[in-house]
Amino acid sequence: MSAGFDRVAVVGLGLLGGSVALATKRRGVAGRVVGATRQPDARDRALRDGAVDEILPLEEVARGADLVVLATPVYAMAQVLESLAPGLSEGVIVTDVGSVKSPLVETLPGLLPPGATYVGSHPMAGSHERGMDHARADLFQDATCVVTEMGDSEAVERVCGFWRKLGARVARRDAATHDIEVAWVSHVPHVLAFAFARALESAPAGATDVAGSGFRDFTRIARSDAELWGDILSENRKALGAPLQKASAALAEIAAAIESGDVETLERLLAVARETLSGMSPTSLVGSATRKESHTPPSGQSAEGTGDRSTDHE
Repeated sequence: MSAGFDRVAVVGLGLLGGSVALATKRRGVAGRVVGATRQPDARDRALRDGAVDEILPLEEVARGADLVVLATPVYAMAQVLESLAPGLSEGVIVTDVGSVKSPLVETLPGLLPPGATYVGSHPMAGSHERGMDHARADLFQDATCVVTEMGDSEAVERVCGFWRKLGARVARRDAATHDIEVAWVSHVPHVLAFAFARALESAPAGATDVAGSGFRDFTRIARSDAELWGDILSENRKALGAPLQKASAALAEIAAAIESGDVETLERLLAVARETLSGMSPTSLVGSATRKESHTPPSGQSAEGTGDRSTDHE
């Protein structure tokens, strides 16, 4: 496969950033891949696994790159980009892996020097696992990656092409639509999992001893990094209001049917829920989930810029 970019710089080598670097190298998408991280373990692993050709300081990593991938938490991206900006070349494209797009679309373009372009990305792939140790070259295979509609159509097409070469299916959205949609399919499921995990404090002492695969599957994402997910949910709070209210109302309706012993209503509500899932796109319900059972693999990084912390972009 011919290289889509001459030089790709990945800033943050956690699970997602490390996987971007690995996939870019192994699929021949770039002539050279360089990375930045403040974590010695991530640096050593990235070099040992051949994910990057070189690790460089944050202030130098973007020099000469024609694509820069920000793989840090959303709240750190503006600060990181300010550090990178003096080294950005004319014509460079900056993208990211952030779970919330509106604040980035509003902020990051204004931090770029003339001739540089920002195009937002959000690969819907990941797990509660953290760090470069869990990075995988096939993490994006058949996963959806949302690319934001921006003013520079040529840059958008190049970013779409980049993710396709990493194996992803590309969905194009404006930032606001992205945030609303991921609130429903990613952020609210995390809230519900965290809330249930919090409620487990009241469970009988031996309850988890008899837990099966349903418990494991439902609670897996509640093991994600609390600080990082607090940031994601806070950043997307406007879009989260409506789906959280709908989920709360649906839960209350089911609970009322259970408490009253109204089996007919309960069965109807459960059937409606099942039918709702049956009417959804099959790709939204499978994708990379099967792979993660055998090799659980996005990454986030510390607020300092390029440390490695876990997140889940599913």
